[in-house]
Amino acid sequence: DGPAPYYTVLAPGRRGSELEQWDEIKAAVSDELISLGGTITHHHAVGRYHRQWYDRQRPEGFARALIAAKRALDPNAILNPGVLVDP
Repeated sequence: DGPAPYYTVLAPGRRGSELEQWDEIKAAVSDELISLGGTITHHHAVGRYHRQWYDRQRPEGFARALIAAKRALDPNAILNPGVLVDP
């Protein structure tokens, strides 16, 4: 229940491995964010990219309720499979 700050980081990098560098930075920052009690959710939703951190932040009871609702409302797992819960 707080702000959703956006950061732009400009730093020298290794040419030819920009995506790998981004993945390393993203993982390090996201891990630290979760370890400090922050959340990975966003007003644009979670998505597959943030799923590994979302699984760590959400309460277990909420996860069970979400899985039960998903199974009841989408028994064939055709609506966004694997985005918030495993199909």
